[in-house]
Amino acid sequence: MEIETPAQLPLAGVKVLDLSAYIAGPYGCALLGDMGADVIKVEPPEGDNLRKYPSTLPTESRAFLGINRNKRGLCLNLKDEAGYEVLVRLVREADVLVHNFRPGVPERLRIDFATLAAINPRLIYCAMTGYGAAGPMARHAGYDQVLQSMTGMCAAQAKADGPPEVLYGSVVDYYGAALISNSVSAALYQREKTGRGQAIEVSLLGSALAMQSARLVWAEGEPRRIERDMRSGGITGIHPTREGHLYISANTPHFWRALCGHLDLQDLADHPDYDTVKKRAAQAAVLVPLVREALARASAREWAERFGQSVPCAEVRPVEDMFDHPQVEAMGFMRPYHSEKAGNYLGLAQWAQFGGAVQDEVHAGAVRAAPGLGEHSRTILSALGYTADEIDQLLHTSVVQ
Repeated sequence: MEIETPAQLPLAGVKVLDLSAYIAGPYGCALLGDMGADVIKVEPPEGDNLRKYPSTLPTESRAFLGINRNKRGLCLNLKDEAGYEVLVRLVREADVLVHNFRPGVPERLRIDFATLAAINPRLIYCAMTGYGAAGPMARHAGYDQVLQSMTGMCAAQAKADGPPEVLYGSVVDYYGAALISNSVSAALYQREKTGRGQAIEVSLLGSALAMQSARLVWAEGEPRRIERDMRSGGITGIHPTREGHLYISANTPHFWRALCGHLDLQDLADHPDYDTVKKRAAQAAVLVPLVREALARASAREWAERFGQSVPCAEVRPVEDMFDHPQVEAMGFMRPYHSEKAGNYLGLAQWAQFGGAVQDEVHAGAVRAAPGLGEHSRTILSALGYTADEIDQLLHTSVVQ
């Protein structure tokens, strides 16, 4: 599906080369594409390995479709001199290049910052690594759940006396993607003032630590091991109901009183033993059974409807419910896509609104399905000045596909 990018989107006119694979780098580039950038996904002949990940879709990886929206696809062999020359032409016209090669690989491929900055001094060059470019682990392969395990995230999820638990959903990758989008946007803004590009480094290690800023405070004199989370008490959390589970947040006095009112526990609302978050946390063994006994009178959905705006809560739902959730539909978050391999599908399209009312054309953004391998190679090469015969020769020699 080819849709022109609205000129009002903040990154319209910005050209991004996405040489990354898996999740963090590609999704960071997708976020830039959502904001109007023209993103070209440059893949090796074998393609992004995420295309090969398990999926219940018969013809395409569900993860690849969701992570690589709003891009054009070019399949390019950078190890071939003719392929490298194609990249050089792209770099001359690009504003941003993003990759996630391990330190040392860019130099071997001649795509390190020093080399490419000499070709285009205005280039914003973003390297996504596992652990950073320096230190004893710089050349180690870094993956989401590896970093979760290393940085304490899995340990923090463990139940009392239970084993460590992984947070499924690639949270470190996705937060790393947001850091890429944020950093690149800031560098583009700075370039408007200086006229010069720069190198940016984002790492999964930095992403995993940044996600835990509230934990990473060690006061002088404290023991090394100490409770580091904001344990607000057993009331705030997921509770069983007559049918389904309900998450409740009742930390403020106002919400605590409202919860007590709905549950016919008014005698607890202003009880001096429970009138602060800390007191309720200390008395969780007393309060949680009372709250759960009351919640057993109705289903999670019924309680959510009763609480309405008075108590922050949510019925625990599967992700599939978001495709047609009224709030999601009202915000226009999901849009139809078409892929040559996967056919028609719904997917996330726009996570922020720019400009005004939700229905404005500005908010529609560019809605382009994740590209097939080399789907736009011919049109991209043609725009770079290659003739039809030259393109046929590149395709024939498998420099491009």
